[in-house]
Amino acid sequence: MKHDEKKKVFKKFGKHEKDTGSAQVQVALLTVRINMLTEHLKTHKNDTHSRQGLLKMVGKRRRHLTYLAGKNKEQYEKVIGELELRK
Repeated sequence: MKHDEKKKVFKKFGKHEKDTGSAQVQVALLTVRINMLTEHLKTHKNDTHSRQGLLKMVGKRRRHLTYLAGKNKEQYEKVIGELELRK
C-alpha cells in the first residue's frame, strides 16, 4: 500500500489527519490490505504464506470491529456501511 493511499484512509476515517491508531482507521487499513491480498490470491492460488497472512488480518479486523461495536455503536455502523462489510 502506498503512502498516498494511507493518507486518504487517515483523512476519511480518522478523527483528524494524523489519527493513525483509532479502531476505525485500523479497520479501514486492514480492509484495503485484505482486498489487495485477495486479488493476489486469485491468481496465485498456492501461495499458502500469503493466505495465512490474510487470515490473520481478517481476524485482527474482526477484533477491531468487535471493540468498536462495544465502544461506539454508531461509529461501528458508519464504518461497516462505508467499507461495505457484512455484519
